Amino acid sequence: AAGAPKPLPSSGPKSLREMPHPLATSSSEEMGPALTPSPDLIQPRSIADKDLSLPNGTPVDTSSPASSSSLLNRLQLDDDLDGETRDLFVTVDDPKKHVCTMETYITYRVTTKTTRAEFDLPEYSVRRRYQDFDWLRNKLEESQPTHLIPPLPEKFVVKGVVDRFSEEFVETRRKALDKFLKRITDHPVLSFNEHFNVFLTAKDLNAYKKQGMALLSKMGESVKYVTGGYKLRSRPLEFAAIGEYLDTFSLKLGTIDRIAQRIIKEQLEYLVELREYGPVYSTWGGLEVELSEPLEGVSACVGNCCTALEELSEDMTEDFLPVLREYILYSESMKNVLKKRDQVQAEYEAKLEAVALKKEDRPKVPTDIEKCQDRVECFNADLKADMERWQNNKRQDFRQLLMGMADKNIQYYEKCLTAWESIIPLLQDKPETK
Repeated sequence: AAGAPKPLPSSGPKSLREMPHPLATSSSEEMGPALTPSPDLIQPRSIADKDLSLPNGTPVDTSSPASSSSLLNRLQLDDDLDGETRDLFVTVDDPKKHVCTMETYITYRVTTKTTRAEFDLPEYSVRRRYQDFDWLRNKLEESQPTHLIPPLPEKFVVKGVVDRFSEEFVETRRKALDKFLKRITDHPVLSFNEHFNVFLTAKDLNAYKKQGMALLSKMGESVKYVTGGYKLRSRPLEFAAIGEYLDTFSLKLGTIDRIAQRIIKEQLEYLVELREYGPVYSTWGGLEVELSEPLEGVSACVGNCCTALEELSEDMTEDFLPVLREYILYSESMKNVLKKRDQVQAEYEAKLEAVALKKEDRPKVPTDIEKCQDRVECFNADLKADMERWQNNKRQDFRQLLMGMADKNIQYYEKCLTAWESIIPLLQDKPETK
């Protein structure tokens, strides 16, 4: 039915709607069969066709806001949410330059409007600088390691821009920071993170930063895992497919990015020549009285084409390149989550082998192994859900991007065509015989 929430994609016989998040508890029961690779690939069919269940069947509390399943009744997971179903809106605007004795920096106004019970007020307005956004992303990675955290724009480098205090740089960064927060706002788990709440509401964020890990969520505490000394035998097929896809995707997108930058550079070089080319016809027209009108027409035509090309280059630089760069960074973020998943699975496999070597007759598998298995299942469910969500966003973003690029090119050539057509009557007119 229209408007019905979509289930989180996962694996197993039991729906995530019925099953609480594996990391929401520390209790353990007798463990079921060991983790086995899934024969299904993530492409091309939707991974939402399968559901997840914990092998140990542990009953846990679903009241934690960090739980994916607990959010299904509070927020629809449809990527095409309309205004009536959203309950959190965040915008980044009004950049201001601050000149201090030690440094010069830019702050942005972050405005929040919400009806969520987790917020004390319906509206907030705070100012944040880039390093605050960077702090937020690091905290999200710390406390939500099983989820894909949206990327931030690079700290100092935006393609084609040298001065980081120029209007062009600041506006490009503002758009990227706005998109970063909107990605988090639209996520059914990240948007309920405590650090995100503080980022949106705290007047003095520095005071909160000094508290360190004081407000780290329960889920963040429970998901700490050992990363050294374990080597993964092989990824399950569906995650191997994700890894191969991300490698190919980032490679192709990187190639497009480099070529697009070269094209824009050549357009700007052509623009310099064009600006010198048009006035020559005006100078010539001053020497040829009978030809002055058509020559002035050609000069004006070249000027119009010059303006049209300048607009096209700006649109490509401001709208096209940033999206390419964002998705290159996005694919790297997804690869990092995939590596973390591999590390947890490798730890789980190593612990199972260690227990098998002891050859002890135990009625139960040790609790730490159960916890490790729960972490693997958690990574699997969250990574696949975020991957599908990312794919949906990517399709929408690139459809909009390519349609916009087509429209801008059509407008450019139409302006050039109109300019050249306008001087044809001047060139066709014959001088009257005296």
